[in-house]
Amino acid sequence: MSILEKINSSADIKALSRAEVHALCEELRRFEIESISKTGGHLASNLGAVELTVAIHRVYDTAQDRLIFDVGHQSYTHKIITGRRESFHTLRQRHGVSGFPKPNEAKDDAFIAGHASTSVSAAVGMAKARTLQGEDYDVVAVIGDGALTGGLAFEGLCNAAASNEPIVIILNDNNMSISKNVGGTAHLLQAMRMRPGYINFKKWFRSVSSHTRWIYEFVHRTKERLKSRILPGNVFSDLGLYYLGPVDGHDVDKLENAVRLARELRRPVLLHVLTKKGKGCPYAEAHPDKYHGVGPFDPVTGELAPVGESFSDKMGKYLCEAAEKDGRIVVITAAMAGGTGTECFEDTFPRRFFDVGIAEGHAVTMAGAMAKQGLVPVFAVYSSFLQRSLDMMIHDVSLEGLHVVFCVDRAGLVGSDGETHQGLFDISYLGTVPGMTVLAPGSFEELRAMLGYALGSVTGPVAVRYPRGGEGRYTDCSMAAETVIREGSDITLLCYGTMVNEALDAADKLAMQGVSAEIVKLGILFPNRYDACLQSLRKTGRILAVEEVCAAGCIGRRVLEACSENEVHIRAANLLNLGDGIIPHGTVAQLRHDYGIDADAIVRCAAQLCGRDVREP
Repeated sequence: MSILEKINSSADIKALSRAEVHALCEELRRFEIESISKTGGHLASNLGAVELTVAIHRVYDTAQDRLIFDVGHQSYTHKIITGRRESFHTLRQRHGVSGFPKPNEAKDDAFIAGHASTSVSAAVGMAKARTLQGEDYDVVAVIGDGALTGGLAFEGLCNAAASNEPIVIILNDNNMSISKNVGGTAHLLQAMRMRPGYINFKKWFRSVSSHTRWIYEFVHRTKERLKSRILPGNVFSDLGLYYLGPVDGHDVDKLENAVRLARELRRPVLLHVLTKKGKGCPYAEAHPDKYHGVGPFDPVTGELAPVGESFSDKMGKYLCEAAEKDGRIVVITAAMAGGTGTECFEDTFPRRFFDVGIAEGHAVTMAGAMAKQGLVPVFAVYSSFLQRSLDMMIHDVSLEGLHVVFCVDRAGLVGSDGETHQGLFDISYLGTVPGMTVLAPGSFEELRAMLGYALGSVTGPVAVRYPRGGEGRYTDCSMAAETVIREGSDITLLCYGTMVNEALDAADKLAMQGVSAEIVKLGILFPNRYDACLQSLRKTGRILAVEEVCAAGCIGRRVLEACSENEVHIRAANLLNLGDGIIPHGTVAQLRHDYGIDADAIVRCAAQLCGRDVREP
């Protein structure tokens, strides 16, 4: 039996000898490479955090103590050693192990984590709750250096320092977000280096002087005065945190000593740990950005399974074409050049490309200021990450009617990343931004046309929302606000984006059951009076709106309101959408089926609305 097969909790980790701990780290690394090669997932980030996670479990008990991950795409080792090893082959699969910390999956997952820069704030909250409730547990947060580019991280650090609560914040410094880190924080961390052996000496000195407290306190005060006068400033110490490090993040013995010392200080501590993303896997070490989040791959060579061209790829290409003709166009991304397909723009127009790190709010305000000065800024961002900057969209862009283009990637279901990443709320919040135009292409050619319209014809804020992955059977192009793409007489199917493909498939199946479905596809979601849809409803009298978004603020509700305002009589209506929008992980096809918005669900619902016997397609 391998060592890993005997590990199911923090207690099991603590029972290992030093030699067994080292062997366990190697077994974990091999296990993760082999498993992720089959399921896909976050590879490089997890390989870099193996020793750190094991060291944490040697000191803490996550069944009792609170271990909070930032983002959480480095939590696989934690999951494997806390009882989920045997089910790890279901990683990111429907009804399987989540790729992110998930409290309802295991008590060892203290807090949900899918967006960056949140861990320190969560740690402060849990520590305050511990004190107020008189409970006894430790709180430790693991945050990457990439997450420090987000302002929320510094809000948390400031409050952690002021709280005087015993909190350990472990800075996992690998000089990477998904792409290489940028900005002042990255330069700051590069400059922060201390002599080897400092932590070990500090722990030894505390132990030998503990019985003579006045000696320890005198030497400590003297050292602090000298350090403040001689050594360069340390931003974490200046904030009021007790800084330790940096420590070799792949020396599990030193890590354990450092984590234990940080815990024993019983105050707000920041432990700086240096790791290598992709550690122990040559191809992941060489290309940590490429192997950050991957699909299935060859575990020996690292060769990735081929994928087709996506909306993201096309968007990057179309932006480059537009920028060739218009020198005012600039592109901003929040540490997601690869994910948003804008790496080609960065390569072609490096002076006009701005990666601001994980700082979506800053990106939007910066874009607004650029627009105010006559540029045409494009912010390429995932739908779920754009949520973080709603205030800036309203206050710093909308109020002055500034022309900022939002390329809203991953709109709709994203699949295996689960509820923290599904792009199901953008219709709701974009619909509240005054003056916002929202476009929804259903094909690559519509994406090209709508991007051109957004860049050259819209005067205020405009969002182009498009899904993860590629196009389907619909490959036409219409720039109309509404287009009747299939005529019918019994029921109106309302759709937009790539949901048009499900509507077309459903209309074919309905025709075989004697139901004539008219399909109205929206191209412009806001502003829109839905005239073509109302005209269709005057003919059919029945509407089925099919949307890959949450129910709140959905387009179907707006169309029903328009029917009431325009006295259009509706005999039957239903809205197929994703309810509250809290949708777990699985493939997009599985989720559409399970949550009732795929072609078969449309057929069943449409047949019922038309008073026909429902026959399974």
